[in-house]
Amino acid sequence: MKTINYAKTGKKIHRIGFGAWQLGNTEFWGHMSVEEGIALVDEAIKKGVRLFDTAPGYASGLSETIIGLAIQGRREDVVINTKFGHTAEGETDFSVFSLRDQIQSSLTRLQTDYLDSIVLHNPSMDILLGQTMHVQELKKLKEEGLIRSFGVSIDTFEEFKAVLEHLDVDVVEILFNVFFQDPAELFEKAHQKGIAIIAKVPLDSGWLTGKYDEFSEFEGIRSRWDDQTILRRAELVKDLKSIVRADDLTPYAINFILSFPEVTAVIPGIRNIEQLQKHLHHQDYVLTKTMKQAMQALYKNKIEKDPLPW
Repeated sequence: MKTINYAKTGKKIHRIGFGAWQLGNTEFWGHMSVEEGIALVDEAIKKGVRLFDTAPGYASGLSETIIGLAIQGRREDVVINTKFGHTAEGETDFSVFSLRDQIQSSLTRLQTDYLDSIVLHNPSMDILLGQTMHVQELKKLKEEGLIRSFGVSIDTFEEFKAVLEHLDVDVVEILFNVFFQDPAELFEKAHQKGIAIIAKVPLDSGWLTGKYDEFSEFEGIRSRWDDQTILRRAELVKDLKSIVRADDLTPYAINFILSFPEVTAVIPGIRNIEQLQKHLHHQDYVLTKTMKQAMQALYKNKIEKDPLPW
């Protein structure tokens, strides 16, 4: 797999990363033992995956713990991106004064003495507008060697624009996929600033795999969709299947994102070995220019003026 520089860490990664929300997360994603999680991360590393995206709030810290157990003896082989603002105890705390303590807690769970990157996990707009001291404190922690780069994890074009205009960051993790294309307009500006771009929610919580339709029933985090939203997404999925002439949308959805050269990495959630193998297999697919343009036209004509709820 081709490698790419990650942020300003001096490390290289492959563009397919590992979204680790599912690790040990029985609340939303079904049973996964610690041993199964370690084996999954181990297999990912063996297959060449280098970027692991986690957070203290994922499975109450267990996601970080599993990664920490799996990477022993090969810390320099991987890039760990974790988050700040939502603690393993289920609390929301974006206080500048808790930055160091929250990072130390993540380091303990990850069994390491540094983070490759840390991102503020959906912070408020005042932080994104540079009206707080978060960046100054993060720069101090970077100088100390506790972190090697930092940034934000955000969802919208407006937030992305605010970051680019007001914050000096190394990494932006942004919601971006076929159904959420607005951020692409800002990719070049971010690239010019030397910012690593991580695309999160690349499969729209499963819709862009093609496995859901208007008759699907949802539980857990996916139960947030109302009937109208489900019907609309189902129609859009049908449109996409017509464009690519296939029922499995995953390779096309992932490679739509990778077709933007400014995107550093994409982080699909991975629950099992089968999903891991499929994503690694899909990365070699090259989206045709015609398909990409059709996907962009679908967004412009059916979504842009009436955005989908996440």
